[in-house]
Amino acid sequence: MDFNKLFNDFGNIKIAVIGDVMLDTYLFGKVERISPEAPVPVVAVQSKQQRIGGAGNVALNTVALGAETFILSVIGSDEDGKQLDALYRSYHINTNYLISSDIRITTNKIRILGHNQQMMRLDSETTKDISNEEEDLLLNQLRHCIASNKPDIVIFEDYNKGVLTSRIIKDAIALCKENNIITTVDPKHKNFFAFTGVDIFKPNLKEVKEGLNLSIEEVTATTLGNVHDKLEAKLLHHISLITLSEKGVFYKSATETAIIPTHIRSISDVSGAGDTVIAVASLVYATTKDIHLAAEIANIAGGLVCEEVGTVAIDKNKLLKECELLLN
Repeated sequence: MDFNKLFNDFGNIKIAVIGDVMLDTYLFGKVERISPEAPVPVVAVQSKQQRIGGAGNVALNTVALGAETFILSVIGSDEDGKQLDALYRSYHINTNYLISSDIRITTNKIRILGHNQQMMRLDSETTKDISNEEEDLLLNQLRHCIASNKPDIVIFEDYNKGVLTSRIIKDAIALCKENNIITTVDPKHKNFFAFTGVDIFKPNLKEVKEGLNLSIEEVTATTLGNVHDKLEAKLLHHISLITLSEKGVFYKSATETAIIPTHIRSISDVSGAGDTVIAVASLVYATTKDIHLAAEIANIAGGLVCEEVGTVAIDKNKLLKECELLLN
């Protein structure tokens, strides 16, 4: 496999990411005493970082690998929204189809860390569904994006924050089918079975168990194959790609199936790993139409980002070297 050529070909792919976006704020400090006011540690804040989270982290991963990337979502017309928009632009993520709302706030997840250990998380967000008017605006933005840019693939990234309503999901998938655009989804429980007819459906094992109300005692190709069949009966999708945490990933299509074991890693933080997996799998599949290769590379990428603290995008050069080492 010529991985250099494959990674260069990523630059020919256009990707639209639609879903719940958020700002990740990190307050880093040190703990030297307990508060006299309550039995809680006092974190002396030494630095602050703001990063792209949620669906934006999927976009961050695809643009890091060289793909032209568009983000479609609804954010608040607030300071957090302005900061998030500025972050997207700094990473060359196209924000032409991002909508600012006067009736919503931008999701901001604030993590307080002392000595690199998370002490607390504060969530500032709106989780109710976007309004009918905002649905109309977002679908129009998707139409404009498709007409102007002809994306090769649309990734649906659902965090149950209200952007991916049942109407948005249904109409957006229909738009993609009309325009021969590949669709992939990273679902959450609320709309788990709303993504009818997508090309790749990528839940994790916990989400599958909850969605299908299953108790899976043993993770094997046979048991997971049965899970795919149950999902397909409800979703009529083409490919299941199920992440298995430390056991790797499983995929099944009409013609092939496999469990791909994880590679040994020094795990620091699993946050954002699912975003990386859907981003890399979608990009590789859009480039090659090879689901086995897409699952192999996504499996490696998900492990690599777990070695970093916090939500980070995949390093293209590091991923290339790992693929050449592990897959050749």
